[in-house]
Amino acid sequence: MATTSVKVEAPGSAKAGTVVFEIYRYEPEKDAEPRVDEFEVNLADCGPMVLDALIHIKESMDGSLTFRRSCREGVCGSCAMNIDGTNTLACIKATEDCRGSRVKVYPLPHQEVVKDLVPDLTHFYAQYASLEPWLKSDTLPASGREHLQSKEDRSALDGHYECIMCACCSTSCPSYWWNSDRFLGPAALLAAHRWILDSRDETQGERLDQLEDAFRLYRCHTIMNCANACPKGLNPAAAIADIKKRLVMRQL
Repeated sequence: MATTSVKVEAPGSAKAGTVVFEIYRYEPEKDAEPRVDEFEVNLADCGPMVLDALIHIKESMDGSLTFRRSCREGVCGSCAMNIDGTNTLACIKATEDCRGSRVKVYPLPHQEVVKDLVPDLTHFYAQYASLEPWLKSDTLPASGREHLQSKEDRSALDGHYECIMCACCSTSCPSYWWNSDRFLGPAALLAAHRWILDSRDETQGERLDQLEDAFRLYRCHTIMNCANACPKGLNPAAAIADIKKRLVMRQL
């Protein structure tokens, strides 16, 4: 992979008050192979987050740099990428929290790249859609207006609904890297668990049947990369373990 230095006077080091961002660049339709471009950024010229630095680079150094962003508040998941070796959101990753004066910024691993830091998540979202992630109930609510839950039933969904489908967890999972054609991955399985737990849903059996497969579910080996990578502090591995337990218990 080629490396191109941009406004860096001393490769291998950065001047005081600056950080060198080593950014993955690749446009499949034009480039024979990926490269890494280096940009030296004075931290006084931009905000504290890695996303702020990327915006500064795009606006002031290289307008062709491509990445996704939207909310800038850790809510939408658009700016998910691999920063300093960890999948996270660029909008909530502080540059000063990175390990040195040189920060590597790459797209989410093991995904096709649309351009630069933009991965193709078409398959990832298709897997989510295949779970039919909506309430399924043939019973009309007693009030005629809405399905009510107790506080206890509602609390069971904590740690699930907060997922923003950023793909940080799934793209940190080796099983998903090698088997994403059949393994649903941590994000989709966390979503599946959310509907299995929902007291208002009447298709728990069908949802479990859909997951009882050697690859869809059981490619998870509980190495916990997903929990470590989740920028929202969620634990997909625990959800997957509970799905496995439910499948065993209903056979007893």
